[in-house]
Amino acid sequence: MTVKNENIDKDKLLEQFLKIGLDERTARNTVANNKVTANLNAVIHEAGVLDGCDRAVGNLLYTVATKYPTNALVHRPILLHYITSNKVKMPAQLEAAFSFFSAAGQEDIKLNEFENACGVGVEVSVEEIKQTVNEVFEEHKKEILEQRYRTNVGDLFGQVRKKHPWADPKIVKQFIDYKLFELLGERTAADNEKIAKKKKEKPAKLEDKPAAIVSPEQPPSEEDFNPYLIFPQPEDNYKVHTEVFFSNGTILRCCNTKELLEKHLKVTGGRVLTRFPPEPNGYLHIGHAKAMFVDFGLAKERGGGCYLRYDDTNPEAEKEEYIDHIEEIVKWMGWEPFKITYASDYFQDLYELAVELIRKGHAYVDHQTPDEIKEYREKKMNSPWRDRPVAESLKLFDEMKQGLIEEGKATLRMKQDMQSDNFNMYDLIAYRIKFTPHPHAGDKWCIYPSYDYAHCTVDSLENITHSLCTLEFETRRASYYWLLHALDLYQPYVWEYSRLNVSNNVLSKRKLNRLVTEKWVDGWDDPRLLTLAGLRRRGVTSTAINAFVRGIGITRSDCSLIRFDRLEYHIREELNKTAARAMVVLQPLKIVITNLENGSILDLDAKKWPEAQADEASAFYKVPFSNIVYIEQSDFRLKDSKDYYGLAPGKSVLLRYAYPIKCTDVILADDNETVLEIRAEYDASKKSKPKGVLHWVAQPSPEVNPLSVEVRLFDKLFLSENPAELDDWLADLNPHSKVVIPSAYAVPGLRNAVVGDTFQFERLGYFAVDKDSTPEKLVFNRTVTLRDSYKSK
Repeated sequence: MTVKNENIDKDKLLEQFLKIGLDERTARNTVANNKVTANLNAVIHEAGVLDGCDRAVGNLLYTVATKYPTNALVHRPILLHYITSNKVKMPAQLEAAFSFFSAAGQEDIKLNEFENACGVGVEVSVEEIKQTVNEVFEEHKKEILEQRYRTNVGDLFGQVRKKHPWADPKIVKQFIDYKLFELLGERTAADNEKIAKKKKEKPAKLEDKPAAIVSPEQPPSEEDFNPYLIFPQPEDNYKVHTEVFFSNGTILRCCNTKELLEKHLKVTGGRVLTRFPPEPNGYLHIGHAKAMFVDFGLAKERGGGCYLRYDDTNPEAEKEEYIDHIEEIVKWMGWEPFKITYASDYFQDLYELAVELIRKGHAYVDHQTPDEIKEYREKKMNSPWRDRPVAESLKLFDEMKQGLIEEGKATLRMKQDMQSDNFNMYDLIAYRIKFTPHPHAGDKWCIYPSYDYAHCTVDSLENITHSLCTLEFETRRASYYWLLHALDLYQPYVWEYSRLNVSNNVLSKRKLNRLVTEKWVDGWDDPRLLTLAGLRRRGVTSTAINAFVRGIGITRSDCSLIRFDRLEYHIREELNKTAARAMVVLQPLKIVITNLENGSILDLDAKKWPEAQADEASAFYKVPFSNIVYIEQSDFRLKDSKDYYGLAPGKSVLLRYAYPIKCTDVILADDNETVLEIRAEYDASKKSKPKGVLHWVAQPSPEVNPLSVEVRLFDKLFLSENPAELDDWLADLNPHSKVVIPSAYAVPGLRNAVVGDTFQFERLGYFAVDKDSTPEKLVFNRTVTLRDSYKSK
């Protein structure tokens, strides 16, 4: 089918190309090329996708339009059918198809031969790809360690594809990137240094050739990667999760029996179920954003559900305030819990399982003090009560439950392996006595389960398929599986990932709590903290935080410290698209324009957005221009220089959106240094073209000062990149992390801003309206400066 391009409206063609998922730049370039436009339009009609299709199919159709062999056009509809039915879905298959049809030409073809040549129906599992990537890395480990991030990734990619030509290239690249990071860790400064290349002689200049149309099939972007591909499906949960080693040489290979797995799958319907289990003893921080991304993200990607489960086993540290905050902040981050539960919902079940554990001989009531338990564990010594009769432990445990034993006089301990090489197998405490009312369960209980006992058992009771946590819990995996095995309970898949560590801040709950309670900061939502409440108050969006977390990935490298400016990069990327522009002067310096009549007010148009078109009324706001204007004190000097573009005596600058002005006189204080006022003339014709452009704010009417606002400038909370490593970490607090400017001047248009609104103050940075604002005075927090240093690092 041939479609003539001359008579087709280019706007309609652009719309058509966007419908099939081409990015706007590629679509516009295509419309500008008559030949490619005609081919692509014909392909869209032949494929029957006039109403559009997804991006993956559209990119393949684009490649057909630009690369299909012309000697075999008769067979093109066959290939298009295979593409739109998702039987040919990868660039490698498409290249194989081109070769096959090119060789066949006009001759008849056999579909079975075509399918064999293009790998139609061949499915390469994630597990196969993972295994092959591991094999390739093992084979080349020495060279990779030597070359580090200068390793030719293309060669590694090619070796994997040689074994699996029909493997999904995105998944292959995902595993290669993951293995590189796992093996090498975070990039170092040395990795980023460029190697000097020898200069080559320039070849003789050839005639310029027209640029080729580039296929949109680019390496997958950060957003295209699926970080959850490393996790197995629920039906694969019969495989060995871990091996628990005992000091007597025996090994427990933990896995689900066929019966347990079938029972689990029957209850869940094979759905992925994860859990986000915060302890309600403080506010959530950016590390929890990563945990949410892992837990909620995996469930969402697999069409499953994620529990928001409060780990409320320690009533002394928990508050209703924290519970309410957690639920609210999870929703702000864009996640919807499958169900909200509490560990305390299962207190009766956990108690009954503890009784069963005692009956099986796997737990005992102990009377050692905390200090004695610590000493005995350090010396790998059994408790004197470890071998007490089961009946005696059952009786004592019941007395603990009834409140008949004093707090601190008894605990229930799991009988594990005191001689193990794993400290987390040294008879961990399962229950302790606490005569403290519980914020959720009330005063029903005076014994409370420990994290080590409750976490894994509630995971099993809720039929969690993937129990995901940070690497500090890796050594507890043995205890996790030991207990579920001892109770004959279903065992979830456990996997640990690295904690999120961000420079110039602390994320330890203990340290954050100390900063708040000792009033080093202004509460849990202080904008200098990396709590999610603090980041939100600072003006950071949840989408920027999630983009930052996605960019880091789900890795097991636990030594990396993510630079704070990497987070700032994602914040700027988001706010640059969403924050309207405005003008604010932080340290006002008065200018009197002598050739503009006093009381004369000109209403000028200023842009809310850099690309605003003249006919877009909503993209502009009005600013008054009068004979009294204010600029930043730092934008004026008494002595001019060639590299200075601000205002100086006898020099001109352009007031943004307004007129050029020239300094004609300077009024100084008695010290002959302090500038009190500047006299200037404005160029109403705008014929002069000064290089410097300044932001400004004018008096809105005679004798009336501009809108006065408070501006808070925030900087990094700590001076050192890793304050957590310092003995006296509080001494490292940045004394200039918060600077308050009580009387900045703003354009009148900001008067109606409300809490949470974000703006770009021109030349100053991005700012958000703070909750401390009043009807009389607005307060703005600086979210981030305009300077972006992340890309250059």
